[in-house]
Amino acid sequence: MAAKLMKKTRLTLYCDGCVDFSIFEAKMNAMQWNSKVVVITGATSGIGEACAFRFGQEGAKIVITGRSQERLNASVEKLKAKNIDVLGVLADAGSKTDNERMVQEALQAFGRIDVLIANAGISMRALFEEMDLEVFEKVMDTNFWGTIYATKYCLPEILKNKGSIIGISSINGYRGTPARTAYTASKYAMNGFFESLRTEVMKKGVHVLVACPGFTASNIRNNALTADGSMQGESPRDEGSMMTSEEVADAIFKATVRKKRDLVLTGEGKLAVFLNKWIPGIMDGIVYNKMAKEKDSPFK
Repeated sequence: MAAKLMKKTRLTLYCDGCVDFSIFEAKMNAMQWNSKVVVITGATSGIGEACAFRFGQEGAKIVITGRSQERLNASVEKLKAKNIDVLGVLADAGSKTDNERMVQEALQAFGRIDVLIANAGISMRALFEEMDLEVFEKVMDTNFWGTIYATKYCLPEILKNKGSIIGISSINGYRGTPARTAYTASKYAMNGFFESLRTEVMKKGVHVLVACPGFTASNIRNNALTADGSMQGESPRDEGSMMTSEEVADAIFKATVRKKRDLVLTGEGKLAVFLNKWIPGIMDGIVYNKMAKEKDSPFK
């Protein structure tokens, strides 16, 4: 109904030549999002927090999760300062019971769930031969199982409301990189899960988007786990030259509105996906050489 009204009004305003339709369209879009509830896991920094701001600024009610009460409170206050209706839930993405409780608290506060952004994730940087298996398991628990748990418990509401499920994956979900075996495995698993789920719900009005940012300026590399599970502490890359979290969030919002299937970001990311499809053997060498040039590379 809203789409028909917008189309009709677009024609009228164009003919009258006296009103900027973009203003009307923005208001209509805000009206659409005012009734929606968006759940975002791992949203106390980076892409998750940026998505909370982006969807919240459109009028959506926001539920964010995080493992640190202090950081969660800080993010909630920042969102409230922008007049965004937000609920913070202290939760570990890798915990089945925390995800179930997250959904219960969201429904208690807002009565519905329309969009899930499965964003919570951690990275790692260590050669597989040197890495403790507990590190591999922790990355899989957060990145993969965290996605599974959040999707499982949000799905009944999203099916009922014909909403969207957005998985924040990575270029690593298309192309593996050395010294990031656990991270790559978790993202490949995410991509496969969502491809299968998308096909299951395609006739039920549910939209599934897999967003794969390239290198993004965030704290994910600072918090990346090393071989023994300690945090890396410093990014090996030039964060200043990367896409910002806000730019990624804006692209994710637009892709959600347009109900896109896949979103691959940055020119380098798109090139990597394309080349890996057609010349995977050559890409092995290209990727090795690129990663070997990183600061403190494990290959040196």
